[in-house]
Amino acid sequence: MSDQHWLVRPATIRKLWIGLAVLLGLLVAAQFFIKIKPTVGMDGTFGFGAWFGFFSCVAMVLFAKLIGYVVKRSEFYYSEEDHD
Repeated sequence: MSDQHWLVRPATIRKLWIGLAVLLGLLVAAQFFIKIKPTVGMDGTFGFGAWFGFFSCVAMVLFAKLIGYVVKRSEFYYSEEDHD
């Protein structure tokens, strides 16, 4: 038996990715059998939750990278002496 925790074993990680991808596919496919009642129009499109969530996540990551560039400091920010 391996000394690694079960969540860091490559085989377990692969099984989790496959399981989550299958779950996502089943949830999107369920929309064929469940009638969606849109409230604003666009949310009635097929797979709205999946594609809206994906693009929202991408937008958040890009925005966080932009903020990181704006507020980043020099590598030596804390080691530089203040000469007043």
